[in-house]
Amino acid sequence: MKKFLDENFLLRSNTAEILFHEYAAHLPIIDYHSHLPPDQIALNTQFQNLSQIWLQGDHYKWRAMRANGISEEFITGSGSDEEKFMKWAETVPFTLRNPLYHWTHLELNRYFGVDEILSPKSAAHIYQFCNEKLLSPELRVQSILLNQKVEVVCTTDDPLDSLDFHQSLKSQNYSVNVLPTFRPDKSMKAESVFELNQYIDLLESKVGFSIHRFEHYLEALKTRHDFFAEQGCKLSDHGLEQMYSEDFTPKSLENIFSKIRLKQGLGPVEILEFKSALLYHFSIWDDEKGWTQQFHLGALRNNSTRAFNTLGADTGFDSIGDFNQAISLSRFLNRLDSSNQLAKTILYNLNPRDNALFASMCGNFNDGTVPGKMQFGSAWWFLDQKDGIEDQINTLSQLGLLSKMVGMLTDSRSFLSYPRHEYFRRILCNIFAEDIENGDLPRDMDWVGKIVQDICYYNAKNYFGFI
Repeated sequence: MKKFLDENFLLRSNTAEILFHEYAAHLPIIDYHSHLPPDQIALNTQFQNLSQIWLQGDHYKWRAMRANGISEEFITGSGSDEEKFMKWAETVPFTLRNPLYHWTHLELNRYFGVDEILSPKSAAHIYQFCNEKLLSPELRVQSILLNQKVEVVCTTDDPLDSLDFHQSLKSQNYSVNVLPTFRPDKSMKAESVFELNQYIDLLESKVGFSIHRFEHYLEALKTRHDFFAEQGCKLSDHGLEQMYSEDFTPKSLENIFSKIRLKQGLGPVEILEFKSALLYHFSIWDDEKGWTQQFHLGALRNNSTRAFNTLGADTGFDSIGDFNQAISLSRFLNRLDSSNQLAKTILYNLNPRDNALFASMCGNFNDGTVPGKMQFGSAWWFLDQKDGIEDQINTLSQLGLLSKMVGMLTDSRSFLSYPRHEYFRRILCNIFAEDIENGDLPRDMDWVGKIVQDICYYNAKNYFGFI
């Protein structure tokens, strides 16, 4: 009987063990998409307790706690850090077969050396032990990244962000390359002209000129896009329900923008035209700079009005959406491809029914200029678990070239999430090993091992062009 979380966790054969331990385990990490707060990296934050570093902002854990009947007081409310940790420990035994069970114990072990199972019985000891370790220099934020062999971290940043903390990190000569990512979702929020006008007013103060016309708005956003590039940015990112690809004209856009500045509501087609135009121009700028554009498609956000009104966005009330993706996605990519202005692109899918759709769509727009130019991105959010990762890998294997995949990312706000790369690598090695064991692939360990290493590290290193 295998022991839980031993050195061969998730590895089902000797072949899998060889692939992981000899080829994958030691590789550095390129975390090309995360939500880590750059201020905490620049300030080299030292967390005072396990709740602060582990529970704050982690809506995966919050959802599980709510499902376990835990009061909001001990999730996002006024409960003390210790009380919140104890409620999480009370929840963990009930997360069996949820990825949180694996992640929780991987993180306790990899960062703190804790081998015990977290439960109400062990909670007090683990909390005290980990809190003491958190006071050591090795568990300050910058040391965490170094100890996890992280080479690059790409944060997620609004065009209005000053990027002061990224500049601070450069001045510190910190060896981990911490770069911004251009995430302009708020600039496209035409369904709320009040919020969008507030955003435009803030943008005016950033760029130093008035924005009364759509062409002014593009000029201002382009200024921020250029500024991000000066700070080393190599990627954009967009969180959308589905791709926007409506036709538009300069005249219609000026009329729409005039209505926005007059705080007049827009119709559904006008909203689509505005979003489509912005998305198109962002993509043109990305291509001009040699950036990679990322599209996270399919989330149905803020489902609970009650929770949104009290807690706000990104607090654990989002879910998988069932949006039609194919036609608008094809139109958007084809519009750019037709003029040879399609940047390197990563498509992340949230609805498992659409895995084959996304993987096959990527194959339509490769052009031979860059290996794996069109990427079916790593399993995302609700699919970022063992079955979801296997499904994404298997679909990409069948409909594209898994060998050119740029691998895993954390997509996390937590500095304790880096074992997710190990998790992915173990699953990947086990998939290849199973095919070898079944005679579906040759037992050429050096070649298969090279492919594993490319997926885990080298493809991303070559694809993004990080300095």
